[in-house]
Amino acid sequence: MRFALTLAFFAGLSFAVGLLMSGEEFCDWGVAGGLFALAVAGESLRFWLKRSRAKNRQSSEI
Repeated sequence: MRFALTLAFFAGLSFAVGLLMSGEEFCDWGVAGGLFALAVAGESLRFWLKRSRAKNRQSSEI
């Protein structure tokens, strides 16, 4: 749930920055997409690290 909520927050934030950076266009999709891609990569890395640490902790107790 937290993963989806965080990505939704960053999607909105990326879109807002894209709107602010757009100038005369509606939205600068390159900026918005790039920021969202960074957010997805960061959150995915955080999720993977958290999961791998939990897996290591579980296997060491056996």
